Amino acid sequence: MKKAAAYLILIRPVNFAITFITVIVAAAISYISVYPVGKVMLAALTASLTLSAGNIINDIFDIEIDLVSHPERPLITGVISVKDAYILYITIQVISLLLSFFISEANFLINILAAWVLFFYSWEIKKIVLLKNIIVSGLTGLVFIYGGAAAGSYKYAIVPALFAFLINMTREIVKDMEDVEGDTHYGIISFPIKAGVVKTKNTVLGLIIFLIVFTFYPYIIGNYNKYYILVIIVLVIPVLIYFLYSFRKDVSKKNLIKLSILLKLDMVLGLIAIYLGR
Repeated sequence: MKKAAAYLILIRPVNFAITFITVIVAAAISYISVYPVGKVMLAALTASLTLSAGNIINDIFDIEIDLVSHPERPLITGVISVKDAYILYITIQVISLLLSFFISEANFLINILAAWVLFFYSWEIKKIVLLKNIIVSGLTGLVFIYGGAAAGSYKYAIVPALFAFLINMTREIVKDMEDVEGDTHYGIISFPIKAGVVKTKNTVLGLIIFLIVFTFYPYIIGNYNKYYILVIIVLVIPVLIYFLYSFRKDVSKKNLIKLSILLKLDMVLGLIAIYLGR
């Protein structure tokens, strides 16, 4: 693996792009009179950089676990040294914080909060059952609030923030199910390990069913138009229903990885629905 490609893997370009687009969409559904393009682009960049920094520091703290769960990652293969990863983490995070200062005071404070939470998550919080899942999902929802703040108002970003929280809460538990082998080996107690397969499956299924019901809420209360509900019915809900079907039948690591990616795709489809519906 070439070093440039390894750095890209460390940064998680797909997550970077999703966060970037999420901020833009959040701002698009939140602005009242004039869409502040410059501030929104800066917010999208800084949010994505902070997320990338969080992924890097998480990989640094996860080296021993990844020896079992993800031996293909750059820090495990040695393509990137731990020292270089730390330098990249600090550089990206400092740039993000400095740039966010020029958006608004709210964005600057939210970015500082997110940076510290991501660091402490990687260091200690991820060892606490369920709290780690709640924190990561909450940060995902906070991206919408961040985009709304850049646009000058986050009122209309609250519902999509809740949607993002629910779908990512589900995905976080699924990812924990993927990593059961590595977590068990190193004595990490995740929700699937503590609760067992049956309770974990029921929790995931319950979250997905609740999410399906929740997707109708914005349309019912009149926040979004017919284009929103059209995309929800034609694209978003069918993916969730397929998830329910596949997850009930097969919880092998291979299928869980596929379903985790599927949830990420559905998040994008949900963003499309929200954008068109506003």
